[in-house]
Amino acid sequence: MHYVTNTELSSHEGTRCQFNGGRCAIKLGIDVHQDFYVVVMQQDGGNPKPPQRFVREAFVHWAAKLKSEGGEVYAVYEACGFGFCLQRQLSALGIQCYVVCPQKLDDRNKRVKTDGLDAKALCLRLDRFVQGNRDALAIVRVPTEEEEQKRALHRQREQLVKARKQLEAQGRSLMVNHGLEPVQNWWKPRTFDALDVPQWMRELLCNSQSILVALQQKIAALTVQLQSAASSDPPRGLGKMTSVIIDREIGDWKRFNNRRQIASYTGLCPGEYSSGNTRLQSCVTKHGNPRLRTALVELAWRLVRFQPNYKPVRKWRQILAKGALATGAARKKAIVAVARQLAVDLWRLKTGRLRAEDLGLIK
Repeated sequence: MHYVTNTELSSHEGTRCQFNGGRCAIKLGIDVHQDFYVVVMQQDGGNPKPPQRFVREAFVHWAAKLKSEGGEVYAVYEACGFGFCLQRQLSALGIQCYVVCPQKLDDRNKRVKTDGLDAKALCLRLDRFVQGNRDALAIVRVPTEEEEQKRALHRQREQLVKARKQLEAQGRSLMVNHGLEPVQNWWKPRTFDALDVPQWMRELLCNSQSILVALQQKIAALTVQLQSAASSDPPRGLGKMTSVIIDREIGDWKRFNNRRQIASYTGLCPGEYSSGNTRLQSCVTKHGNPRLRTALVELAWRLVRFQPNYKPVRKWRQILAKGALATGAARKKAIVAVARQLAVDLWRLKTGRLRAEDLGLIK
């Protein structure tokens, strides 16, 4: 596979079509990396050109030149850890850029993967998408910068909580390894002062204790900030923190046109493998937003306690009620069903289709 480097761009700059008055449709399949992009270009319905490799700044300049030559320019790349900056840069140039779900691009199962082949596969799928095949690409909604900034707040809190739990568990593990009973919340000031451990162990724990106290202070500050952004009168059991997390992970509730779309986005729908007369439904697909899925399941358990008249809770009460004779697997399936319906009902509430009273929710 030959890559065209930046020094070879001079021989590939002539991309103007020789027909239709110099205007044509150009498709770009982009394989994104931190320091460089691998790009495959296709003009109209022709064969894709050999892959080119650009540093980030050079690619944006090259794309701007393509757009200035006239005609429509389309681009596509897979969602990755580098965010949506490239999409916003290309959109600012007037290029229609799509971000798609990461997926296996080796359709023929050749067991060969290179950056150039991935970019070529994306380019060919983009060509089919532009021609009208809307199933060729699984488009990812690009959030606004404001939406990204808002959801970064509770995501950072989540990371801090995870770091606190890890350090706390390491301290308990140290106690257990030396024959001592583990102490819950050993790092809190009063508990730590009364901790009955050898001096050498106290010195080791002290290294983590100060970090844990600082983490807890940051977590508490972020918690107050997030809760202050919640609505003033949510239904009983819908905690302020949970409601903020769900709202900010969704972004815009109105982007869903029907209940099937919102249920699918949560990843709480059952998987299915059916052929002929055989139909097999498996565990949930987990396709979509994992943070939203976690928040919905947590909220569903809370509604079982605080909203006994909520319709899905009434439906699954015999399985979810405290002391019910049901297996753990049955309870998990039931709570997933409640969480899935809860996502649909929240969508109906947020878009004004129903009121909380219509669903059996009390304030």
